[in-house]
Amino acid sequence: MPMKILLLGSGELGKELVVEAKRLGLEVIAIDKYENAPAMQLADNSFVIDMTDKKILKNKIKEIKPDFVVPEIEALSIEALKELEDEGINIVPNARTVEITMNRDKIRNLASKELKINTAKFSYVFNVEELEIKSSEIGFPLLLKPLMSSSGKGQSLVNRKEDLLLAWNDALKNSRGKIVGVILEQFLNFDYEFTLLTIRKDNGENVFCEPIGHEQYKGDYQCSWQPLDMNQSLINEAQKMTTKILNNLNGSGIYGVEFFVKDKEVIFSELSPRPHDTGMVTLVSQNINEFELHLRAFLNLPIPNISLLKPSATRVIISDKESNNPSYTGINEALEVENTKVLIFGKPTSNKGRRMGVVLSSDDDLNIARENADKSALKIKIIS
Repeated sequence: MPMKILLLGSGELGKELVVEAKRLGLEVIAIDKYENAPAMQLADNSFVIDMTDKKILKNKIKEIKPDFVVPEIEALSIEALKELEDEGINIVPNARTVEITMNRDKIRNLASKELKINTAKFSYVFNVEELEIKSSEIGFPLLLKPLMSSSGKGQSLVNRKEDLLLAWNDALKNSRGKIVGVILEQFLNFDYEFTLLTIRKDNGENVFCEPIGHEQYKGDYQCSWQPLDMNQSLINEAQKMTTKILNNLNGSGIYGVEFFVKDKEVIFSELSPRPHDTGMVTLVSQNINEFELHLRAFLNLPIPNISLLKPSATRVIISDKESNNPSYTGINEALEVENTKVLIFGKPTSNKGRRMGVVLSSDDDLNIARENADKSALKIKIIS
């Protein structure tokens, strides 16, 4: 019998993980809260359940009997994962890490207070009465975010106290989980931001990919590129911070660790214990992409030297309309652009602002790769 992998969450990152898992001869079961999610389209089997319900999630995992449970999203019952881990089920990277990283307060407390890692100023607010007081302590402008969310949902840049209540309501509306609360974060006018993809091996060794530059809009990734032109001393500092965190979390797999750089200072932002949106560029930039690296790490397979094949870039394809069965135009024209690949995620519905695909581009000149990715992505539109 092939080894069985259970995906909790079946979005575009899960879909690419399924591709690599099938290449290794693994059986993959995909779970999500809606039918026909991207990873379900390739998996051996799939189920639609409420992953936030402890009893439902625990029973389904016990029924499937996977060799590894691989969370791809934050909206799930951590209590179920903890209990199953105690019963001998392998949670990737481990239940404690999933819990800490799915809650912004827990990962910030670990990084800033326990490990003394450099972060932006932040504060938690759990009732609207404290909102103005805590905001004044941080100072305007500031970022207001749900304590638990994904892809920047519910995040607002607040420039004045009169806009706090609107941002608070938006954060709670888009929050995942049952916690009523937000995090207020100092707005940094940073020079640039980047992701340091890091592989934690079973023996405790950390292996670093080349830094990936990226740009976000309202907390949601828009484009990324590799390599990133930055000073080696800053890379070394980011690696030291990452090592501190991963030595504490200590679970095998790939981690997407985000940083800001401001005035030659590296500032920790966030961490995801799974393949990262910005790391989709590694599908064309590296000899081993982030999805295969994730599998190799938690399956304890060899990880040889990771090398850069060619400067590469991505640009996301964003929906500008709602559709229950989206179809696309402009793909022919997009593929006429030199050295580009188009990945349509296969999401069964679209709404305004939703990521529906990505363009990958490579070239000897990074600027040309970025220009080609941008040019190609602009040609693709949703028509229904």
